[in-house]
Amino acid sequence: MPEQMSDADLLAAIENLGDRLAQARDSVARRFVGQERVVELTLSALLCGGHALLVGLPGLGKTRLVDALSTVMGLRGSRIQFTPDLMPADILGSEVLETAADGSRSFRFIEGPVFCQLLMADEINRASPRTQSALLQAMQEREVTIAGQHRPLGRPFHVLATQNPLEQEGTYPLPEAQLDRFLFQIDVPYPTRDTERAILLATTGIEEGAAEAVFTAQELLDAQRLLRRMPVGETVMELILDLVRACRPDEPEALADLRQSVSWGPGPRAAQA
Repeated sequence: MPEQMSDADLLAAIENLGDRLAQARDSVARRFVGQERVVELTLSALLCGGHALLVGLPGLGKTRLVDALSTVMGLRGSRIQFTPDLMPADILGSEVLETAADGSRSFRFIEGPVFCQLLMADEINRASPRTQSALLQAMQEREVTIAGQHRPLGRPFHVLATQNPLEQEGTYPLPEAQLDRFLFQIDVPYPTRDTERAILLATTGIEEGAAEAVFTAQELLDAQRLLRRMPVGETVMELILDLVRACRPDEPEALADLRQSVSWGPGPRAAQA
């Protein structure tokens, strides 16, 4: 994509992106029936270069949605099932000592599942905070540091995590630093009656619909750069600052009720989001 674009070219590129997104939604719908709002928000998170936390009860199709998006967006995906005994090395990878044919020994790094483009962190709140922290650097800096070496992750790199809201033994609340790295928390509700009927018809027959690739990884990166070219008016910028700063109890702009109920307000990452 050229660095300089005329207004007409920018408008045409945005309209073309809208058509491609409509194709992506249709392709996702072959595997994930209904829940259009959930699909829209998840696609928005990917287009903005962010991560999303999908919160919903078991069996509502969260895993199915992420799998479909991996195919539709042309991303190399990995899945991690978070459990209480999961260790950071199970996510990041580790070094192993190998012996060559001549008897010499050397360390070789084996990449963990985080080295991908779309990581599904399934039931992320079932792992301990120590294990959850393995994703902090990855989600913010798109790289990990292992044995003193910086190792870049895939481009693009996104985390779509799922969380079960039910109170269960063996779950750990996500720390604020972890939550702050998600662009959206997307609640996945029960489907409507008509949608549930469509799900039954689509998933209990002999054949099921299959999602097809609409984007490639490079095209997604180009789309993310295109969105950053869209002009933002000064009024919108001021509104963003007003909203974020009004949620900080120490700021003069803070609402009176908020001062009594909130201890810490959002940081600049909230305004960026």
